[in-house]
Amino acid sequence: MSTSDTEKQSPRAEVAAPRGYELILPPGWVRIPLREGTKEALERILFSHMEQVPEGIPRDDAMRFRLDMRRQLERQARAAKRNGGLDLYLPVLPRGGIFLMASFIVAELPLGQANVMSQQAVISELVNEGVPGGTATEVDLAGAPALRRAYGSTLEEEKPSSAPEAEQQAALPTRRVDYVIPVPDDPGRWISINFSTPGDGDIDSEFTGVLVELFDAVVSTFKWRYE
Repeated sequence: MSTSDTEKQSPRAEVAAPRGYELILPPGWVRIPLREGTKEALERILFSHMEQVPEGIPRDDAMRFRLDMRRQLERQARAAKRNGGLDLYLPVLPRGGIFLMASFIVAELPLGQANVMSQQAVISELVNEGVPGGTATEVDLAGAPALRRAYGSTLEEEKPSSAPEAEQQAALPTRRVDYVIPVPDDPGRWISINFSTPGDGDIDSEFTGVLVELFDAVVSTFKWRYE
C-alpha cells in the first residue's frame, strides 16, 4: 500500500479534512514523492528494486543500465513536480523481460470555479464539457462523485514539458486517463490522478487497454487518510 500526505492543512478547523490518501499498487510499481524525499526514493529504487535488467542486456552493462534509468526517473520526477505533482508512480521491475512504459501522477489541481460552485456542480460541468476524441464520465470514488476522462494524445498534441514520461514518450502517441477528485470538507481543493502510456505503440490495442484497466483497478483502491 502506498500512502501520501496532501501537504496542506485545511483552514477550516471545525471540520477535519483529509491529511493524505492511500493506494494499493501492483507488484513492481513504486511511489516517488515529489515534495520531499525524492532523492532518497530514487536511491532506494536504484539499489533495492532494480536488481533485474531486461533480457538482452549483458551483465557487465547492468550498472550503466541502472544509472540511465536513474537519469530518466529524475527527469520524469522534475517534469511531474513542475506541474504541481505530489507523487509519481511507475513500474520499475520488468514484466516478461520488458519494462512497461507507463506512469501516473497524483497532483494538486487548481479549479477557479470551485470556490463559487459546489463540488457536484463542478464535476457535472466538466462532464458536460467532455473531452475531444475521448470520454468524460462521472464515477464514484472513495464514496463520493469524481470525474474520469479518457482520451488519446497524438504526436502533434504532445507537450513534453507536461507529460509524465516526457523523455520516453515524446515520440509516441499516448493513451491518457485522468481522474479529478474533490477533497472532502474542503471545497477549494481538488487533486487529479493522471495516467499516461504509449502501450505497445498502438494506443487502441488490446495490450494498451489492459494497462488502462490496470490503472483503473489501482484508482479503485483510492481512499482518504485522516491520520
